[in-house]
Amino acid sequence: MRSLFGTLPELFKSEDELRTIWSKPDTRKKLLEELTEKGFAKQQLTEFQKILNAENSDLYDVLAYIAFHSDILERATRADKAKIHLYNYDPKQQEFLNFVLSQYVKQGVDELDDTKIGDLLVLKYHAIADAKKELGDIAKIRNTFIGFQSYLYDKRVAI
Repeated sequence: MRSLFGTLPELFKSEDELRTIWSKPDTRKKLLEELTEKGFAKQQLTEFQKILNAENSDLYDVLAYIAFHSDILERATRADKAKIHLYNYDPKQQEFLNFVLSQYVKQGVDELDDTKIGDLLVLKYHAIADAKKELGDIAKIRNTFIGFQSYLYDKRVAI
C-alpha cells in the first residue's frame, strides 16, 4: 500500500483530477491499465479494499483514501446521492439508470464500463431492440449511461 501511495501522484495530482478521470469509463479504464503497468493489478486493488474494510465501496474511494485521506463511501450511499440527479432524464431513462445503479451497488464499478451497456440492456429489456424502443438509439443510450456516471463521483456526493 505504501508503494501505491508513492505511485498515485504520478497518475493524478488532485482528488478533482482523480474524480474527473474516474467519472468516464474510457479514462477510468486507462487509469486502471496504468496502475496494472506499475504493478497494481485489479486483484491487488481488491485486496486493498479488503484491508480497508471497503469491499462495498468503489475502487475510486480506495484510491482517494490512499492518496488524499478522503472518506470512503459505500457504493449504495454513492448511488443514493447520485439519484437526486435523475430528474435530468425522462422517466424511461430514469428507470434504466436506476437499474444500472442497482447493478453497480451489487457488482461494483465494472458494471459502469461502457462495454457492459449491451449486457445491461439485455438483462433489463431482454433484447437490444426492446431497449431501443424504450430509450432511443444506441448513441443516446450510451450518452445517458456515460453522462450519468459523473453524478456518482460528484464532489457533493461526499458531503
